[in-house]
Amino acid sequence: QLKKIMGNKLIAVYDKSEGTLPFKFTDKSENGFLIGDCNDEIEVLENGYKFIINFVEGQKTGFFIDQRENRQLLAMYSKDKTVANMFAYTGGFSVYALGAGAKKVESIDSSAKANELTIRNVVANNINNNHEVITVDILKYIENIAQKYNLIILDPPAFAKHNKNLNNALQAYKRLNAKAIKAIQKDGIIFTFSCSQVVSKNDFRQTIFAAAASTGRNVKILHQLSQPKDHPISVYHPEGEYLKGLVLLVE
Repeated sequence: QLKKIMGNKLIAVYDKSEGTLPFKFTDKSENGFLIGDCNDEIEVLENGYKFIINFVEGQKTGFFIDQRENRQLLAMYSKDKTVANMFAYTGGFSVYALGAGAKKVESIDSSAKANELTIRNVVANNINNNHEVITVDILKYIENIAQKYNLIILDPPAFAKHNKNLNNALQAYKRLNAKAIKAIQKDGIIFTFSCSQVVSKNDFRQTIFAAAASTGRNVKILHQLSQPKDHPISVYHPEGEYLKGLVLLVE
């Protein structure tokens, strides 16, 4: 069907379902090309920025295009800011912040391999003057960042993939966000996300409210974020609204 619609524009289709199928699923699909072939590593353009993507070795598709509108929004807040992009993966938010004139951006991730690709993405866009990567356990690092940043991005991987892990996930989101809210400078901005299907929008909001209350700081919601229109949500499958985000002003 894709080949019919796109014609010669479609070079290849790579199926990467192997690691995402339910554990009880009997059809043991293997990752591989369904149509055509190409290099594992490709360069794409998003809103004028170049990104190098490894869709074979990278997480999921190798690049999270569902965050592109939220990256654009981040750019509106980034000028002259000192930014911490936590769980940076390959630096999508970092590139947008630097391109928008951030004073300093630190891309922080536990994966040295992801940080290497972040460096390449920043260099590819000729915006590497005010950028640093830090390879570290973020949950430990965030303990020692008091007053260092005035813009923080929290975009962790899914803390829960099954309902049995929901309570533990909500506690993890609460701890992480409370530490960021407590540490950020006065009038700082936090972009915080959850990509867990089992965490509802209301669960996430209530968890962030609890995190804010635990710090004693005054926190306001500037934006409520979700996935873009090309990731539609069926009314019969509310779990399809997997991406939730809030932009917070911490006074």
